[in-house]
Amino acid sequence: MQSSLLRIGTRGSALALAQANETRSRLMAAHNLPEDAFEIVVIKTSGDQIQDRPLSEVGGKGLFTKEIEEALLDGRIDLAVHSSKDMPTVLPDGLAITAFLPREDVRDAFISPKAKTLMDLPNGAVVGSSSLRRQAMIKRVRPDIDVVMYRGNLQTRLRKLEEGEVDATLLAHAGLRRLGLGHVVTSVIEPEDFLPAVGQGAICIESRIDDDKTLSLLLAIDDPDTKVRLSAERAFLAVLDGSCRTPIGGLATLDGTELTLKGIILKPDGSKVHQTVRSGAPGDAAAIGKDAGHTLKAAAGPGFLDA
Repeated sequence: MQSSLLRIGTRGSALALAQANETRSRLMAAHNLPEDAFEIVVIKTSGDQIQDRPLSEVGGKGLFTKEIEEALLDGRIDLAVHSSKDMPTVLPDGLAITAFLPREDVRDAFISPKAKTLMDLPNGAVVGSSSLRRQAMIKRVRPDIDVVMYRGNLQTRLRKLEEGEVDATLLAHAGLRRLGLGHVVTSVIEPEDFLPAVGQGAICIESRIDDDKTLSLLLAIDDPDTKVRLSAERAFLAVLDGSCRTPIGGLATLDGTELTLKGIILKPDGSKVHQTVRSGAPGDAAAIGKDAGHTLKAAAGPGFLDA
């Protein structure tokens, strides 16, 4: 039983707060704790403050975690709730991802008032996306489309679409569902057509590795299937990630006692692509991910990952 306030760190967007509240609700149910046993601490990150350029130009996904991790390390919060796809593959010393909540829908959602699917958009249509992966995949199948940078939180992007700034956008279906906005989706894109970002749809929890009290609380809400799948995906990304700014997609699935990982890397303009599929036992998840990463790295050859 927790006797002192447990402080949950999070970004301040509506989606981030929904994820923090889900984490709190699961901890309350697992340990029969009241809501006032927890405090949700909002922390503004560098990624939230930079809105005028792609994050890949100024430091990448770590900009969404840096200030939150500093709060963890200096003891201002006890755990941090993140979207797994925002997490760097290398974490600060003393911190670890110590739990995953059950994974939501991994698919991308297509949203447009002008077409039912991406392929139905007229020639020369404008699609807004800040994701290098989505930009490259759009250009791969529709090189005629003008893909423009599209920053801002989920509500901001939907407002820009409504105001006609773009003809369509792609967003994570999981985030829309968590905010009760599933009704705005025009269609969903199957992973066979658009492999999602590594970790898409999964909420992860980060904490200090020496904080046994928090670790014991998190153990009760950790989802083993999601942990295995993300172990493979993050190992795959770790081989390819480094300082590169290459569009990367990866998805691990579990079917009984077999884990399958599909991975893809693309040139930013979608002109070249390399894909792989690797399968094996769930206990070998990290090894499967690394093997897939090295396979694509070798197939791409020198220079591909420097894009």
